[in-house]
Amino acid sequence: MSTLDPGSPPTDELPFFVYGTLLPGEPNHDLFLRGRTSGERAAVLPRALLYDGPGYPYAIDGHGRVHGTLLTAAPGVYGELLGLLDHLEEYLGPGHPRNLYERVVREVELPGEGAPGTREGQGPTGPPGTREGQGPPGTRAWVYLAAAAVTRSLRTSGSVIAEGRWVTGRPPGGPRTP
Repeated sequence: MSTLDPGSPPTDELPFFVYGTLLPGEPNHDLFLRGRTSGERAAVLPRALLYDGPGYPYAIDGHGRVHGTLLTAAPGVYGELLGLLDHLEEYLGPGHPRNLYERVVREVELPGEGAPGTREGQGPTGPPGTREGQGPPGTRAWVYLAAAAVTRSLRTSGSVIAEGRWVTGRPPGGPRTP
């Protein structure tokens, strides 16, 4: 599943948008990403909601914003990193019935890169119709969204994470607390 047009450029070596246990300072960041990234920067996934899970979050399509980090793979390790993340996120292939997450291409916003006529954190300031309803410029990235069965369950009985920011609330090495 992708929000891109069929004529879009290929998805070769896109960066990854992460929002949970792969964030800097979280346990899976060091386990899976140390030495495998050449760049990490703050980013926002628009049109998405974040739900609390069993020790990790889920993002789904929705009317909100999810805050996270955009990761660029280090030269020569893209295939390895993609395989590691697919395994961690229990992604077996597009639409596979045992997927926990689906890996999809989405446009993510890069805060601090305002377009002409915009101000950080505000809407357009230029003439009507310029970037109407859009945030800062962005880039395409792989994002792991909750698979269909998980999404249905979250929409029915899940707990949305306010502000779209996942925080474990635990000291390093300690148990997760609400």
